[in-house]
Amino acid sequence: MDVLGGNHRHEAPWKRMSKEELDNQYSPSRWVIRLGAEEAMRTYSQIGSEVTKRARATGRSLLDVPYGEGEGEKLDIYLPEAVSEAMPFLVFFHGGYWQSGSKDTSAFMVSPLTAQGVAVVVVAYDIAPKGTLDQMVDQVTQSIVFVQKRYPGNQGIYLCGHSAGAQLAAMMLLANWIKHGVTPNLKGFFLLSGVYDLEPIMHTSENAPLLPTLEDAQRNSPLWQLETAPTQPADPACRILVTVGQHDSPEFRRQSREFHQTLCRGGWKASFAELHDVDHFEILWNLTQEDYVLTQIILKTIFQQS
Repeated sequence: MDVLGGNHRHEAPWKRMSKEELDNQYSPSRWVIRLGAEEAMRTYSQIGSEVTKRARATGRSLLDVPYGEGEGEKLDIYLPEAVSEAMPFLVFFHGGYWQSGSKDTSAFMVSPLTAQGVAVVVVAYDIAPKGTLDQMVDQVTQSIVFVQKRYPGNQGIYLCGHSAGAQLAAMMLLANWIKHGVTPNLKGFFLLSGVYDLEPIMHTSENAPLLPTLEDAQRNSPLWQLETAPTQPADPACRILVTVGQHDSPEFRRQSREFHQTLCRGGWKASFAELHDVDHFEILWNLTQEDYVLTQIILKTIFQQS
C-alpha cells in the first residue's frame, strides 16, 4: 500500500499522538543513546565551536561576508589551498529548530572538504523570533544567488542542511530563480535528519514563535508543496541525498523516507540512506572526519558530477 497516495495526511501516525508524544518525537536530544540529552547538546556545541575556530585559524576564510542588506544576512567562505574560478562549492545551513544555532559554530565539514578542493560556505539567517520562516527561506535563496554571482565559473553548488537547515535547503527545490535574475549552478542536495512536513511541529512546544497558521506550515513544507504542486527538476541530473540517523526518532525517520519517496515520484534523482549507529547530532558532527561514510558520499557525489 502506498501510504503517500491519496489522503495520506489523514492516516499519518503523528495525528494519533498526544502532545506529549509529539514533543518526545520532535525532541532529537531525547533520542541520543550514548549521552544524556543535555550532554549531547553540550558536546555538539563544543565540537562545532572547536572545529570552526580551527577552520578560521587556517587564514583561508572570508568571514561575515554580507549577502543581503540585513544585519543577520552574513556568510563565511572557507577556501581550499588551491583556489580556482572553477571550484565546487558546498553551502551549509545550520539547524536549531529555526530558533537557535549559528554559522559561528557550524564549520563541521570544512577541513575534510577544503582538503579535497571544495570551497565551503556557511550561511547565517535570522532565527525566530526575529525572523519568520518565510524570511529565512528568502534569506537562504539570497545567499545562493550571492554565491552564484560572486563565483559564476563555479563547478557546481551543492546545498547541505541539517535538521531545520535541511528544510531550508529542500525549499530551494521550489525556488523561482528567474525573479532573482540568476539561475544557480545547483548540482546536488545533501539533506541530513530534516523536517519536511511542518504541520506536526504546530502541535509541539517547539512551535510557539514559528507557525501561527496551518497555511504557514504548508507554505514552508517542501513535502506538502511537492505533493500538491509538483515542481519538475530544472536539471534532471541534480542529485538529492536524503539521509537520517538510525537513532533519530521514528518521526524523523518517517519524514525522511516519505520525502525521498515524494521526490522519486516527482522525477527527481533522489537517494535515501539511514546511517548506521548515529543519532541526530552525530550525523553532522562526524563530518569532521574524512573517512566518515557521509563525508565520502559527499566528496564522491561532488567529484563524479564535476
